[in-house]
Amino acid sequence: MTDPIFHNEAKALAHIEAQRWPDGEPICPHCGSTHITKMGGKTQAGMFLCNDCRDKFTVRTGTVMERSHIPLHKWLLATHLMAASKKGMSALQMSRMLGITYKSAWFLCHRIREAMDKANDTGPLGGPGKVIESDEAFVGGFKKKRLSGNVAPKKKIVTLVERGGPARSFHITNIDHTTIRAALVTNCHRSSVLMTDDARFYNNIGREFAAHGTTLHSNREFSRGDGHHSNTAENFFSILKRGVIGTYHHWSAAHTHRYLAEFDLRYSTKDKSDTDRANDILKGMEGRRLTYRRIGLLAA
Repeated sequence: MTDPIFHNEAKALAHIEAQRWPDGEPICPHCGSTHITKMGGKTQAGMFLCNDCRDKFTVRTGTVMERSHIPLHKWLLATHLMAASKKGMSALQMSRMLGITYKSAWFLCHRIREAMDKANDTGPLGGPGKVIESDEAFVGGFKKKRLSGNVAPKKKIVTLVERGGPARSFHITNIDHTTIRAALVTNCHRSSVLMTDDARFYNNIGREFAAHGTTLHSNREFSRGDGHHSNTAENFFSILKRGVIGTYHHWSAAHTHRYLAEFDLRYSTKDKSDTDRANDILKGMEGRRLTYRRIGLLAA
């Protein structure tokens, strides 16, 4: 946390510009032109003028940071903290560390998760000779442990994990053949080997892949020596559930997909350093917008 980009606004601006425009030439987010003039003065610091469309823009324009009044060095610090926190970081903790209101921190974290979702979109999972594991989980609290008895229903989650590769999770309404098949065939190469438990709806789905291996969880068989298991997906769920129970405590159904994107990205980039992961998130910010009005409507 001693890096100047987390404390100095000018260095933070230079870092974000370098990540967005690595060639050193700003590109107009309005028309795509490279005929750009850098503006100066105290009131126009960090601003550019497009000589073709004549629109002005900054490094924030066309990203999740657009129209945000939070300083860039705090954006970088928040991004690094979320990239480095294995089980996530609550908005309340973020507000204390950044010195901003809880409301601002909550919205800031969701915008970073929106960028994480794009950063983890690296194309279909698997391929020839690769193994994909699919498993489902119920995420949420236990009604019997609440004194009031009022607790939101558990969220149904399906996660697809490529062994030695990325993970992709989805909040689904039903755990059945139609829903699980849609998640698999739209996100995985059919040439992959599919590994699952013995849920009956996988029988027909497995025929669409190069091979299908199962373990009989109903008989307490969780692994066989020939590589038949879905323990990689189970390991992902163990981290996910620790994050829910220990950090966030509750996810609204309207925002569950963003929380899943956060855990997916950290898992998919587990071999990268925290700095490289944070830079991937910065690149994922481009082309994404999330307004407070829109996020409020989703939660309504």
